[in-house]
Amino acid sequence: MDDNRMGDFLRARRAALRPHDVGMPSHGTRRVAGLRREEVAVLAGVNADYYTRLEQGRERNPSPQVIDALSHALHLDEDARAHLYRLAGATPGDRLSPHSTGRVSPALRQLMDGYPNTPAFVMNRTLGLLAVNALAQALYSAFTPADNLARMTFLDPAGPTFYTDWNRAAQATVANLREATGFEPDNPRLRELVGTLTEHSTDFARLWQSHTVRGKTQDAKHFLQPDVGPLTLTYQAFDVREAPGQQLVIYHAEPGSPSAHSLHLLGSLHATRRQDRSQHTADQPTQPGDAHR
Repeated sequence: MDDNRMGDFLRARRAALRPHDVGMPSHGTRRVAGLRREEVAVLAGVNADYYTRLEQGRERNPSPQVIDALSHALHLDEDARAHLYRLAGATPGDRLSPHSTGRVSPALRQLMDGYPNTPAFVMNRTLGLLAVNALAQALYSAFTPADNLARMTFLDPAGPTFYTDWNRAAQATVANLREATGFEPDNPRLRELVGTLTEHSTDFARLWQSHTVRGKTQDAKHFLQPDVGPLTLTYQAFDVREAPGQQLVIYHAEPGSPSAHSLHLLGSLHATRRQDRSQHTADQPTQPGDAHR
């Protein structure tokens, strides 16, 4: 990740718009994709030279009024607008403590385990899975390991099969990671993850350049789980107030639907396998000296 994150973001969002998208006429041959810098400046009501300095990184501290004007001019949604605020350093209190995202509290783990019939997990901003309940573990059993949703999507061989609409899942994953760069631009784990994904996945590298930003709130997901087949699940994501940067994600199926039946079956299969493994371990003969170890 380079150091001119705000300029890169503005450039990418400008390139994604055409004059007709913002109600402007288009004259002559256009040598750039999307809007010209001068057109964005007009739409935002700022000096064209000032806007150029923002893109080039020579000006890095626009006022909240300018950020709002640029957000309106570039048709940014709430997630993208909040991201621009963070890139400009204009959102106090969003930076995370280095100790705030790694440990999942016992109370939260207990809460997740209280949902035996639906997958639930806690993740951090870099999409790392910090804790999963039994059914989430079963849901992601095709992945080795099930450790990070971005790595699982782009680098694990199971990803393209598990995610029925892989392109949509890939775009959402990249947009979630891009949002993380606004909160934690200097996070070494984030830098390492983005570097690894860029190096080993051309699809990730291409999508990363779009600078699309999206937070994880709620959506429908379509999976092909190897043990029970197709699943259509809806998720809700909740911020963990006691640990900024953590999110609790809970999946659920429409009651009475085939996916609800499949989830129940998946839970039964997973419980049976765990019981068999425990029994197998208990039946292992004791080796000489084990009692003294």
